[in-house]
Amino acid sequence: MAADDLVVGGMAPLTTVDYPGRLAAVLFCQGCPWRCPYCHNPHLLGRQAEHPVPWDDVRAFLGKRWGFLDAVVISGGEPLLQSAIIDAVAAIKDMGFAVALHTGGGHPDRLRQLMPNLDWVGFDAKTAFDAYAGVTGIAASGEAAALSLAEVVAAGIDYEVRTTVDETLVSRDDLLRLADDLASRQVQTWTLQECRETEIANRLPEIALLDDGAFLERLAGRFDGFTVRRA
Repeated sequence: MAADDLVVGGMAPLTTVDYPGRLAAVLFCQGCPWRCPYCHNPHLLGRQAEHPVPWDDVRAFLGKRWGFLDAVVISGGEPLLQSAIIDAVAAIKDMGFAVALHTGGGHPDRLRQLMPNLDWVGFDAKTAFDAYAGVTGIAASGEAAALSLAEVVAAGIDYEVRTTVDETLVSRDDLLRLADDLASRQVQTWTLQECRETEIANRLPEIALLDDGAFLERLAGRFDGFTVRRA
């Protein structure tokens, strides 16, 4: 699939937080194979966009912002769902932008193809890899995510691993096992982020875990860098 076939569900002209240290635009790719209850972009879950942004418009916008923007962030949805992402990222790199990817890692083979053109990855580690189905609703999603994380770590580029904490979905034991797994995979830094209220999850779970200093210290001891990010 060519870049022109990429279904873009939306575009943000400027962000300072989605790619640390860079001024970037964000492309929100349409579609996601997983159904995490706390998803904050539920309008991007289906494969059909209500108001798709044509690739020609994306290209024209980026052409006008070259020299002002440093980078383009590819988010979603799940960008790896669409095969057109390969050519789209290559085209963005050819325009002179750095490229960051936000992903849950559901398609490790496609991620492997993308890695040479990526400069930064924000990787969503949902829970302990053997417990993924309880969050995503999809069997074997944890195996795919583990393979994708291995691709990111092996690539030697900058990345962030982050986990959204919804205590109705992710237990303390899950987080302890995930911490051990991440550390064994040579992940150096890990961020826990507070669950936000969304159209899907219109209730906020208790987040007592993120206020439990002793428990957080147990997790933090496995990493050079450990952060709790509040909503």
